[in-house]
Amino acid sequence: MFPWLAMGHFIPFFRLSKLLALKGHKISFISTPRNLSQLPQIPPNLSSQISLISFSLPTVPNLPSLAESSMDITHNQQQPLKHALDLLQPQLASFLQSSEPDWIIYDYASHSLPSVASQLGISRAFFAVFTAACLSFMGSPSTLIGSGDDGDDARSTAEDFTTIPNWVPFESNLAYRLHEITKYIERTDEDNFGPPDTVRFGITIQQSDVVIVRSSTEFEPDWFNLLGGLYEKPVIPVGFLPPILEESDEIQDDEKWAAVKTWLNKQRVNSVVYVAMGTEVHLSKEELGELAIGLEKSGLPFIWVLKNSPGTGESEFEMLPDGFKERVKGRGFLYMGWAPQVKILSQDSIGGFLTHCGWNSVIEALGLGRVLVMLPMLNDQGLNARLLNEKKVGLEIPRNELDGWFTSEAVAESVRLAVVEESGKVLRETAKAMKGYFGDFGKNDGHVDKFVSQLVDYRKWAGDSNC
Repeated sequence: MFPWLAMGHFIPFFRLSKLLALKGHKISFISTPRNLSQLPQIPPNLSSQISLISFSLPTVPNLPSLAESSMDITHNQQQPLKHALDLLQPQLASFLQSSEPDWIIYDYASHSLPSVASQLGISRAFFAVFTAACLSFMGSPSTLIGSGDDGDDARSTAEDFTTIPNWVPFESNLAYRLHEITKYIERTDEDNFGPPDTVRFGITIQQSDVVIVRSSTEFEPDWFNLLGGLYEKPVIPVGFLPPILEESDEIQDDEKWAAVKTWLNKQRVNSVVYVAMGTEVHLSKEELGELAIGLEKSGLPFIWVLKNSPGTGESEFEMLPDGFKERVKGRGFLYMGWAPQVKILSQDSIGGFLTHCGWNSVIEALGLGRVLVMLPMLNDQGLNARLLNEKKVGLEIPRNELDGWFTSEAVAESVRLAVVEESGKVLRETAKAMKGYFGDFGKNDGHVDKFVSQLVDYRKWAGDSNC
């Protein structure tokens, strides 16, 4: 297992590792020292099945010396981090040659790894921690790489990403807003930092034997059908890999968690808005101000997870509007640092989740039936929000499509509609029904069983083909 250096990728890779280990398979989980130290402890019954393999990240220009994951850096430092990942290839190749695994399961950024594994006779799987809808929107490998014959498929401007692709044969509103995509079409300095993300995706998909998707055909039937045709290779749903509360039992007695739980227990059932924007989203002071005043105007109790912002001298807590903390005292709980998100979302007093729409957070929320108030900012989040809006499990906070600006009034109105107003009842009921997809451990384990069977069958088929 070799995930991209981001918490939203470590978590599903590690959950899948534990499920595979429970079924008797031996796993080597590869990353850097600091990243491995932040993983949950390996359960004692799996300690002989999962080995943590540590490789030191090479030093590259424009990357802070202690940065080992995307949460340690700004958006502008993403490409240097990917370049450092590329430089791990000699260590990876040496390890694969000596350990001789049956499969290597990797992430989108590791575009040079599939060819190395192929030369060593190792089967190759790309684990996409994205929706089938998002992957379909991105297009075929040739479209992503830019080698397709159809000129209509080419995307060279931000506007090209704001329309439904011509290869989507059914009705959908899935597309980026202009403000969501503008920063991603900036040219990458390939000489210094390697290819852009689209090319990494395309090569990784193209050179893999199978593609694994963290979703289910029941949730996205049309998109899975489309994706198989675009990729022209096996596309295997592995389910949602829902979290279990026991994963964070070590923080049960933590003083911070005790304070949160005491406060939540004092609130009415389904009344509290949980606000968290993930590890990579860093709001500006102006955006934080509008969000804060919006929560204040909503009149609802809320718990808001704040964090430090790389590249600035201030934390989000310090950037809040003057007097805000005093005005919401007792009604608003401000939490600095990593928060036990699943434990918070599982509390009866939580009525909704104001989220950046990272797929990991969405799965955790819908697995517990929590309605979503969506404020997408980066990466696949905008596409996730469009898909979830179509599924009627929440609503997006209205914004200016050109620059992404939102107002405190929009925040307040969206929060109230989703969590307490009668007009949002259908959203709350639909979100609650999603527990049957996202939170059913038996159903999700069945997806993993089928996935394992397909990998075993593929190895047998590949062996027979080679003969």
